[in-house]
Amino acid sequence: MNKVHNFSAGPAILPQSAIDASIQALQNFSGTGLSLIEVSHRSKEYEAVVAEATSLVKEILNLNDTYEVVFLQGGASLQFDMIPMNFLTPGKSAAYVNTGVWAGRAIKEAKMFGEVNVLASSEDKNFNYIPKDYQIPLDVAYYHCTSNNTIYGTEMFDFPNSPVPLICDMSSDIFSRPFDANKFDMIYAGAQKNMGPAGTTLVIIKKSLLEKANTKVPTMLNYKIHIENGSMYNTPSVFAIFVCMHTLRWIKSIGLEAMEVRNKAKADLLYAEIDRNPLFVGTVVPEDRSRMNVNFVLTNKELEEPFLKFCKERNLSGLKGHRSVGGLRASLYNALEIDSVQALVTAMQDFEKLNA
Repeated sequence: MNKVHNFSAGPAILPQSAIDASIQALQNFSGTGLSLIEVSHRSKEYEAVVAEATSLVKEILNLNDTYEVVFLQGGASLQFDMIPMNFLTPGKSAAYVNTGVWAGRAIKEAKMFGEVNVLASSEDKNFNYIPKDYQIPLDVAYYHCTSNNTIYGTEMFDFPNSPVPLICDMSSDIFSRPFDANKFDMIYAGAQKNMGPAGTTLVIIKKSLLEKANTKVPTMLNYKIHIENGSMYNTPSVFAIFVCMHTLRWIKSIGLEAMEVRNKAKADLLYAEIDRNPLFVGTVVPEDRSRMNVNFVLTNKELEEPFLKFCKERNLSGLKGHRSVGGLRASLYNALEIDSVQALVTAMQDFEKLNA
């Protein structure tokens, strides 16, 4: 079978080592004679998986001992509700920045639980930039941002020094580059972009933020309960966490500094071709272009479907833009190799020759 170059925005490409380990574990997990998807999550073999995955998160991000790490379910979308339920305390408001669909959904959900102060928005230009000129109030319960926007292709490369608890949705760029994780009070990320398959969500919370949490929260939506039970208050996403563990092992073997070099090289290669090729144009201001999700369009919209067909014939998969914005999107997550990006660039150059 010829290699398929996977540019899907999620569920996304995984390192081969994680896929190989999963295949083996589906047949015989850790010498138990049982498949990974039928083994007890309370077995010592599986408890070791959760423990290692948790430890790897802390090690890779260089988190100090003031943080808790848990694996939950419901995707980042459930976090849109859990965050205000736990931390939007009575008499307080929360501060949000609107940089796209997922940030907008987080704002919508938070408004169900209290007052929300939208500090800035890039909606005026179809979310093609990251707002920068705003002040974080001193009297809000927390400040929430979204580091990378998969639908519109923008990314935050710098984070504010927040005077209030700093919470960030890093679903689509976590572990893609070094950053100071210890300046955040909470980080959360759906696994299905850079960390594993769909089915689990990583949540990192500072202990001092937990101390400020509301006390009257439904048990299943209470962070303290999940932390006290080590991600096992209810049956966890057994398979997803196992794959996350192996993906984290792979990330550790490369290191975040080297991962950033890889990811920057991939993004630079593709953006250079978009800027050079007269058939294509980028949709994001250059300084905010995401390294994870490259959004672009054809200058002649009538060529979009022919180009996607052209790419499919060359085993280039997952390039159609999100249904809400159209166009094209190439997701360059950690596990995508640069030869796949080169294959896309070559296809763009060959398509140019055919349609000059």
